[in-house]
Amino acid sequence: LLYTKGCRLAHPTLPHTLSPKPSKNSNKSNCFTWGKQVSTSSRGFHYHCTICQVDFHEECVKIPRKILHPFHLQHPLFLTYGKHESVTDGSNISDLGPCEAPALNSDSSTSGTPGKSRWGNIFDNCTWCGNYIPTPSSHPRMTVFYRCSVCNFCLDTMCTQSKPPLTIENPKGHHYSLALFPRPLLVPCDACGLVNASEASYACFQCNYMVHQHCVDSPRVIKITRHPHRLSYSPYLPPPKSLCRVCYKSVDIKYGQYSCKDEGCSYVLHTKCATHVMTWDGKELEWEPEETGDTEDISSFKKVGDGLIEHFSHGHHLKLEKYDSARDARKQCEACVLPIHMHDFYNCVQCEFFLHVVCAALPKKVDHALHNHSIILDPSPLPKDRQLQCSACSRISSGFRYRCTKKDCQINWFKIDVCCFLIPEYSINKVHEHPLFIAPFNYDYEPFRCNGCKRGLTKNRLQCSALCEFSICYECVTIPNELHYKFDEHPLTLCYGEDTDGKYWCEECEKEVNPAEWFYTCNKYVVEVFGNKSSTRPICSRCEDRCRGSTYFKVDVRTLCSWCLLISR
Repeated sequence: LLYTKGCRLAHPTLPHTLSPKPSKNSNKSNCFTWGKQVSTSSRGFHYHCTICQVDFHEECVKIPRKILHPFHLQHPLFLTYGKHESVTDGSNISDLGPCEAPALNSDSSTSGTPGKSRWGNIFDNCTWCGNYIPTPSSHPRMTVFYRCSVCNFCLDTMCTQSKPPLTIENPKGHHYSLALFPRPLLVPCDACGLVNASEASYACFQCNYMVHQHCVDSPRVIKITRHPHRLSYSPYLPPPKSLCRVCYKSVDIKYGQYSCKDEGCSYVLHTKCATHVMTWDGKELEWEPEETGDTEDISSFKKVGDGLIEHFSHGHHLKLEKYDSARDARKQCEACVLPIHMHDFYNCVQCEFFLHVVCAALPKKVDHALHNHSIILDPSPLPKDRQLQCSACSRISSGFRYRCTKKDCQINWFKIDVCCFLIPEYSINKVHEHPLFIAPFNYDYEPFRCNGCKRGLTKNRLQCSALCEFSICYECVTIPNELHYKFDEHPLTLCYGEDTDGKYWCEECEKEVNPAEWFYTCNKYVVEVFGNKSSTRPICSRCEDRCRGSTYFKVDVRTLCSWCLLISR
């Protein structure tokens, strides 16, 4: 193979020498060939051309001009430099430089279009994956790719990195050998049921079996945190159709999926949903025996008698207290950091330590839908200069949290506060008419619009199981449904918006409230004010006399005059 030792943009008769340059302070420089930042260089330096002002990874300097790739075995592919006005094929680069070489397939009578080449779409997109061939940031009108000079087959630099074997002997998921299918697979994969033209595929022609390369070695038996039993791979399902318990979309019974084999359990998942990094820990359990040892003690407290418990998070005994309707702002649960009100709670017999009954019963170790490992409850107090940022809602908290302790965990520093942890995986919530489920991952990281705060977000969310485009973030779904206000004896209820023409005003900041947005309101005693200008004055429900003032009031169904309303307060 021939390698270019100098700058790729230089004329062969006047080569430019490349100089090594440290990559530490080059975060904004991209490699001319691959388009990635040169700061990702494994050896800490890259090459730089001072004349052309371009950068190269060390491995990109030695990139071959000519390759034979499994995606196009008919002809060799040549390294090609394309401009939006011309293209230079690597087959004649030994005689001419990329900037001075004549254009291929160019037509001087054809006017160029910004963002598109004069030859149309022939060299704009990778023939294999169909993606637009990127341009380096340093030369936004130049593209680098491999091209067949015979049939105009184009392969971008990312696709050239994939070099699948021509045959796979004894594949895990099939009885016969598989051969590389040298075309983008535009039909559903028999293993996962999805169409992915950018991934290499294999075929067994005697069985009419087509499969993506990554699906060939799909695990046979797995265990996920969303289900207590093991799940096994099946190439198809008997009728009727089922819903995937991760994305809640229909599972096509003709294609592969994972299902629970326990008697009476109908738990089914799509192949991609089951093996996603956020769902599965990556362990194949086909030949691993199931754990049958003693059950681990995950209880957070022990009963010591007379309503007292010994909780693992506190050194003193806690006593069960019944809620007596008395509000005390100083009483705050140490786990969820919410006020102690409307529920029974545990109180330390020696100090100011409080826990809701629900929070006191939280298990020390548990599986959760948002993480692929078991997580442990950590009650240890945080240092004064540190605060917890929840991985689900991104809010700052100082209470208890669940966290992953696996050293090899790919999702680093996963932690979730108690309020987010208590959100069920599938539940009916007042915010929406249909049940909501936890949608833990976003394949394309495209922002969704939260129906609560109206923001565009990419983090974890709850989604409508009826697929009606309703989504809500964890920050909104954990807002308390009721709370107490210091100037109101009744609890305030969260209202999820109203369709009204009336004007509302906030009692705290005295600014106008948008009735279409969420707000707190008291629905206990709604007082309406009316002008008393009628010749027939209404009768007061309290004093049973005619209302004499210029105004009268309606409280629920009762009518009160000004004096009776004053003394009733």
